[in-house]
Amino acid sequence: MKIYQILEFNQFNTGSVHQMFQAASGLRQRGHDVTIVSKPDAILAAKAAEQDIHFHGLPFRHQFDFATVRALRRLFRNAPPDVIHVHKGISHALALAATWRRPAGAFVVNRGVSFPLDLWNRGKYRTSRVDRVVTVCRQIKDVIGTSGRLPEEKVQVIYAGTDVMLFDPVRWDARAFRREKSIADDRFVVAQVGVRDWKGWKELIDSVSDVAPAHPNVHLLLIGCRNAQEKDEVLRYAREVGVEERVSAVEYRTDMPNVFASCDVVVDASWAGTGITGTIREAMAMGKPVIATDAGGNQELVSTSDVGWLVPMKDRAALTKALRAVIANPARAAEIGNAARQHVVKGFSKELRINRLEELYASILRSKR
Repeated sequence: MKIYQILEFNQFNTGSVHQMFQAASGLRQRGHDVTIVSKPDAILAAKAAEQDIHFHGLPFRHQFDFATVRALRRLFRNAPPDVIHVHKGISHALALAATWRRPAGAFVVNRGVSFPLDLWNRGKYRTSRVDRVVTVCRQIKDVIGTSGRLPEEKVQVIYAGTDVMLFDPVRWDARAFRREKSIADDRFVVAQVGVRDWKGWKELIDSVSDVAPAHPNVHLLLIGCRNAQEKDEVLRYAREVGVEERVSAVEYRTDMPNVFASCDVVVDASWAGTGITGTIREAMAMGKPVIATDAGGNQELVSTSDVGWLVPMKDRAALTKALRAVIANPARAAEIGNAARQHVVKGFSKELRINRLEELYASILRSKR
């Protein structure tokens, strides 16, 4: 199959880019002819070349970027697509416009956030030119099915996948990241990735302040600060609640298995926007105990108490209680971490996701013959 993976984002600091590239490389490894179309970026282009994937950089300025539409039309005319898979709103709109007169064999739209569809974007999903909407969890399927009035059969759940060979605890030094950041071995390290407001990082700092008096070795890493301003905001809030010495504001990292290897528990305190939190899935693959809120589809991942702790959104007492439970019983936490890895291997692996995407594309094409 000739497959286009199209996404206006081009930086590997977002889950959508990681998942798009994972799909592109996995499908290429299975012999498909794959092209990535995104904003120009030397790193993304180089990674694509390493995987023998074609790369085209286009502006993707906004949803009415006619220059990008014309460029996509030329691209599709020169190398007609069997499959177009778009991953965000701008790429969705522009790829639809570019295929107005020449539809692709299969047009697939990814939806990875739990915000409802509205009057302005509903039409892009309802059009008959979109063959299937892929959501990363059942919760998002329910949200967009209701808000967009989409037929049940048009929306398919394919869970995002984790590379369980890369995220394997036996491959990583459990003290390397601690040495880099001068974090003592006796510290109980709590980590969360993401410092947008809706990621709940302030709520997590509050809960750390609750457990700190009884557990003087607890230390929180808030990972993914994009600049000095975000680091300052994190540390300022930690100072306000009296735990500045227990909090590290960490830059965006490209070595998350190495980071997670040094953690004792990984948390996602999100209260909006999320589908299934990718960093929780990755931490589980690393055999770490996890605590996640029931935002989005997290309850589909942390589906039982045997694989992690699931707490209500913005429930400080529940989050604090879960932290205390992990700290108080390390043997039980380790047991849950081991079960969490097996849970991800069986149901949320990269290979399983690629299988399902490949099957989806083929089924759409067969239905049109």
